[in-house]
Amino acid sequence: MKRIAALSLALALILGLAACGGGNAGTADTPAANSTTPAAETTAPQAEPVEVVVFAAASLEATLTEIADLYKEVAPEVTLTFNFDSSGTLRTQIIEGAVCDLFISAGQSQMNDLEAGQNEDGADFVYADTRIDFVENKVVLAVPDDNPAGIETFSDLATDKLSLLCIGNDDVPVGSYSLEILDTLGIDIAQLEADGKVTYASNVTEVANQVKEGAVDCGIIYATDAYTYELTVVDQATADMCSQVIYPAAVMKSSSGEAAEAAAQAFLDYLHTDESAIAVLEGVGFTVL
Repeated sequence: MKRIAALSLALALILGLAACGGGNAGTADTPAANSTTPAAETTAPQAEPVEVVVFAAASLEATLTEIADLYKEVAPEVTLTFNFDSSGTLRTQIIEGAVCDLFISAGQSQMNDLEAGQNEDGADFVYADTRIDFVENKVVLAVPDDNPAGIETFSDLATDKLSLLCIGNDDVPVGSYSLEILDTLGIDIAQLEADGKVTYASNVTEVANQVKEGAVDCGIIYATDAYTYELTVVDQATADMCSQVIYPAAVMKSSSGEAAEAAAQAFLDYLHTDESAIAVLEGVGFTVL
């Protein structure tokens, strides 16, 4: 009650002072009329911080990490959190409930496994209207420095030149492309296994590292990884040797919310339309579609 009475008394005093100070409205000085202080400058509201979780094929790690630094200048409120691995592993993580705002796969089948109407399991994780064919890559045969085994072509994989080949396993897109190439050339993968001439990796980065370290005679990887790891390329798969290597990308329903979905779409738009981002991608051998 004392607090209410005090407030009432203060209000009465203010009103009384206002009445005493009243005069001719036409001649009264007003702060607005006499003020020489410029109006306060208005500032644009700061965008709310948002995190975008990007699941991307291992072969995109170097380029997306570089592009992320550029994107800080465009959208400083956006924090990009990357998860790089084989597309098959990423697909499984999404199905098992991992939060993912944007998925960029190295193969169409992994994206299809997540999109309603493209799979038999009823999976529905993809906003289909956001899906695009993002970039194209090439499959190549890479060898260690000085090429000690003297391997020059894919056909050499059927000869005594080969002691050990590294490829991705069949759940990895580059592994699937590798098996296509071997099958096209009539090279029996089962016989290579029986002869102990093939070893498998869980993603393309592991294949590239095996070649870089000289642990194998050669490896089948992407042209972009050969560039990133400074590997010697001795052969490149032609269109009749394996499928076209297209990376699809899409905003996911397994996102952390509407703000993240909108920010994921904005980042995807930036990736395939901004000149700086395109320059980074094409600088390592990708073709932006």
